Amino acid sequence: MFLSMEVENMPKWKDYMSEARSRGALALELFVVQSVPAGDGADVRAALPDHLAYQARLEAEGALVFAGPMSDESGEMMEGMGLIVYRAASFEAARSLAENDPMHRAGARSFTLRRWLINEGSITLSVELSGQNVSLT
Repeated sequence: MFLSMEVENMPKWKDYMSEARSRGALALELFVVQSVPAGDGADVRAALPDHLAYQARLEAEGALVFAGPMSDESGEMMEGMGLIVYRAASFEAARSLAENDPMHRAGARSFTLRRWLINEGSITLSVELSGQNVSLT
């Protein structure tokens, strides 16, 4: 079992994924992008319409799981950081999705990409058909 927190003793990603599955964990692999401003605010505002259209297209195609801004550490202010979660066949495919985001392509934002293995948690989706209401908690 892989429990060590020391970097030099950490397992390879695929080995850990196999171990998680053998324990009965979900082991759903997604890809997380942390996006931060790289230019000035005008660059971000100029790329925003194309960025939002790109996100909507990826959502319709099933590649975008979640996306949105993050607060600063106090939780009170916008920091300019965003988080994007992709569903992709590989790390390379996820990198291509991030690189083709108009914000990143224009140089208005830069990003880091990480694999994310979802093992635990819960989510509730409520759909009220006649009320035309959807909530996610």
